[in-house]
Amino acid sequence: MTDLPRRAVTRTAKLASLPLTAAGRTALGLGKRLGGKPAELVAAEMQARTAEQLFRVLGELKGGAMKFGQALSVFEAALPEEVAAPYRATLTKLQDSAPPLPAATVHQVLAEQLGPRWRTSKFQSFDDQPAAAASIGQVHKAVWRDGRACAVKIQYPGAGAALISDLNQVTRVGRIAGGWIPGLDVKPILDELKARMVEELDYTLEAKTQAKFAKAFRDDPVFAIPAVLASSEHVIVSEWLEGVPLSKLISSGTREERDLGARRYLEFLLAGPARAGMLHADPHPGNYRLLDDGRFGVLDFGAVKRLPEGMPPEMGRLLTLAMAGESEAVVAGLRELGFIKSSITIDGDALLTYLAPFLEPIRHSSWRFERAWMRSLFTYINDVRRPDWTMGLKLNLPPEYLLIHRVWLGGIAVLCQIDGDVPVPEVLQQWLPEFDAGAYELHDERDDNEVARD
Repeated sequence: MTDLPRRAVTRTAKLASLPLTAAGRTALGLGKRLGGKPAELVAAEMQARTAEQLFRVLGELKGGAMKFGQALSVFEAALPEEVAAPYRATLTKLQDSAPPLPAATVHQVLAEQLGPRWRTSKFQSFDDQPAAAASIGQVHKAVWRDGRACAVKIQYPGAGAALISDLNQVTRVGRIAGGWIPGLDVKPILDELKARMVEELDYTLEAKTQAKFAKAFRDDPVFAIPAVLASSEHVIVSEWLEGVPLSKLISSGTREERDLGARRYLEFLLAGPARAGMLHADPHPGNYRLLDDGRFGVLDFGAVKRLPEGMPPEMGRLLTLAMAGESEAVVAGLRELGFIKSSITIDGDALLTYLAPFLEPIRHSSWRFERAWMRSLFTYINDVRRPDWTMGLKLNLPPEYLLIHRVWLGGIAVLCQIDGDVPVPEVLQQWLPEFDAGAYELHDERDDNEVARD
């Protein structure tokens, strides 16, 4: 067990060690190649060691460094299999586990936040062994004073300062690291993390947000949101949710579990704005559970996008128009919302051709989100040889849609990790305002999905 390294110089040195040791391994790998060792074996050894060091350093530092690692883990689905495979297991560990704090440090935080008699006045029992340890806090299982099993979420001492410092340092180190994970652009990930850090550190605000979600989904037969029992600046006590984390389902789930988990995951992304007026904005799999009774449990409400009127109805209306082939109406609608600037000219049919691969899941009555499809999109948008490659450069992202876009991008990446079949039009019809699945022809057979995946 380790305390959070607090000194900026110590944290910077550890982060800087990642690209430096990677460079050293490259030199060592070259030496092995010159010594006659097969190139594939040398490359596999180097990637495995890089993955091992990545988890150890980011996990030990916790804070922003681990947040960065968690964000990387979500997007491994977009990478070529030969690149992603050595990193997958290692980065997946960052989704809900990290080296925990010592018990003495945990006790000190609880005494400061809940009072010196916290153990006897608040709980019937408290397990000193953490149930999970993540980026800015860890969770202990306990029994609340009224007998309910509960989760005690404790923010690491010094996590706030470390979080901001880390993200600045990771940005600087990232400029020279380049190939931590080949093919992945880390800048947008860091920009997104910086944008939501302040809210994530405010446990009082997070507790209020969680309470609103819990009230909106109370006694729901499909979703389970734990009620908040107590909270303070650095501690949240919630009802305990027992279930299979999505991170475990991703690695070893059955077909039935994957299908149910993927469907519920997509449904919750849309149901949150409709029921609670907020979009859950931290899509990584460690925040979700598949419960024994089939309900979908959701944890961690530190990052949300407030949408008091629900998802913008324009999204459903424009998706329907696009699926119906109403190209010029789509262009007009996107222009009105600011996705196409007044100075830009776009041909409607060419736009729908460009968007077709992204809309494919909505064209089928059921679609399996899988890594191969995600990789094909990743290749598609980055292939400068395509005649319509410049179409993407003509589209703008209005500020009010920025977080929605980022959440959906991360959500689709997680869906592809889950690898489940989802009746996408049915889910959109239920939860996305003004989306109309009856306005276009659906491809009903699973074979269509198989052909599209090929």
